[in-house]
Amino acid sequence: MRGEAVAAMLPYLTEHFGNPSGSHAVARRARLALDEARDEVARCLGCEPGEVVFTSGGTEADNLAVLGGHGTGRGTVLCSAIEHHAVRNACAAVGGTVVPVLPCGVVDLDALAEALHPGVGLVSVMLVNNEVGTVQPLSEVAALVRALAPQALLHTDAVAAVGWLDTASLVSVADLVSVSAHKFGGPKGVGALVVRAGARLAPVLHGGAQERDRRPGTHDVAGVVAMAAALRVATRDRAATATRVGGLRDRLTEGLSASIEGVGESTVPAGVGEVARPVGVRKVASSCHLCVAGVDQEELLVLLDDEGVGASAGAACASGAIEPSHVLLAMGLSPAQARSAVRFSLGHTTTDDEVDHVLRVMPKVVERLRA
Repeated sequence: MRGEAVAAMLPYLTEHFGNPSGSHAVARRARLALDEARDEVARCLGCEPGEVVFTSGGTEADNLAVLGGHGTGRGTVLCSAIEHHAVRNACAAVGGTVVPVLPCGVVDLDALAEALHPGVGLVSVMLVNNEVGTVQPLSEVAALVRALAPQALLHTDAVAAVGWLDTASLVSVADLVSVSAHKFGGPKGVGALVVRAGARLAPVLHGGAQERDRRPGTHDVAGVVAMAAALRVATRDRAATATRVGGLRDRLTEGLSASIEGVGESTVPAGVGEVARPVGVRKVASSCHLCVAGVDQEELLVLLDDEGVGASAGAACASGAIEPSHVLLAMGLSPAQARSAVRFSLGHTTTDDEVDHVLRVMPKVVERLRA
């Protein structure tokens, strides 16, 4: 967590631990903090305060968007093949359709156009893929949806985008936008769904009238306040942080590709080259996702962990899963290739020394495994 988020959070875990739905002085103090946080989140995400629905994180926000949108009787749901499981599984639960992606990890716009029709009620395409870091062409997706399924809501999971891209501008074309605090330096277990004016949702949870009857339950005031503080700092520092961390990511990617035979970016189709991505395909600065030929990812992660390097086989919530990443399979990688992939995630705290450490230990670890 960012220091600013911790500092903002602590008073609402102790002396100001009030329920903002109450009417006494302690409750009113909590309500004021909640309202101020809502204003800040709205400002950073480019929406009105009344369009912000606080949730327990990105998963709940995604489910509320997909299930809530479908629950109004709008029609068929579409999502891309590389969506987070929170979207993909919610889409499957209502009999939705999955749209394929290109080998570079970007949604296939031609396939999306073929799948769209006036009976489609909701389309979900993430802004940034959480595993491989590719930026999706959201404005082009929106143009297709408006033209071919004009009654449909457009949802985007922007969880992996905040802090790296001008999110407010990029998501302005979407009706529903999911974010999660822990991805930009806030606490785990708190997030938000932007619900634009005019976008109707059926509640997924039932209870009180909080969040304008869209999401019941007593507010996590401390978490919301901390999320707003983290979002403010992440938005303020975004350009400088993305430039610095992007340089570290490029040095890490190029260094490992040069020092270890058979290492290349997972988002580069066969024959394109080991480092250079196809023209027009962008990745966020935080993502270094590599395939390491001839190495089992689980063994690799264990040895890297022994060397003080925390990496992942895919989405963090899927770590330990036996099945290869659905994202990599959707991109056309074989199961064997998918099981050789490793994900290094960089953040605002990442340093040159940490990148140097990975560049030193990774070749030794790979050599040991191949031997």
